[in-house]
Amino acid sequence: MARKKQNAFSATLERFSTATSQWTGGTTAFALACGVILVWILSGPIFGYSDTWQLVINTGTTIVTFLMVFLIQRAQNKDSLAIHLKLNELVAAVEGASNRLIDVESLTEPELETLRRHYARLVEMAKHDRKLTESHSVEEAEARYRWKRGRRSRRSQGSETGE
Repeated sequence: MARKKQNAFSATLERFSTATSQWTGGTTAFALACGVILVWILSGPIFGYSDTWQLVINTGTTIVTFLMVFLIQRAQNKDSLAIHLKLNELVAAVEGASNRLIDVESLTEPELETLRRHYARLVEMAKHDRKLTESHSVEEAEARYRWKRGRRSRRSQGSETGE
């Protein structure tokens, strides 16, 4: 698949945010954050626990939190899209899987709730009839029925012709 060209600024921001996400999720970043808090606590007596001393940590943590929210959301959006694409590929590739589930994430909440109720009903049916566990969708059950009917038809034609 051909990749879509990005402008240089967008590509630079993507590389920076990916590297930052990876770094901030590591042990070094956590240790650094703990170190900053420790230095701030230890500096309290030096600054007399003043309002300015408190304002420094409040401002710093607010700025970091504000930026991290966007960074985390960006990373989560990218991961979520990749997972959706992988699942779409699996649904499309597996024979018997309902293609209605491809791009299911674009459905509305009421549509998703309808699907959830459908699958909950299948689970309830499966609890009562163990044979229902062989089929996980209406489409698959219908496809199996057509396949079996075709095999029976071919067998009966073969016996009529002496094969």
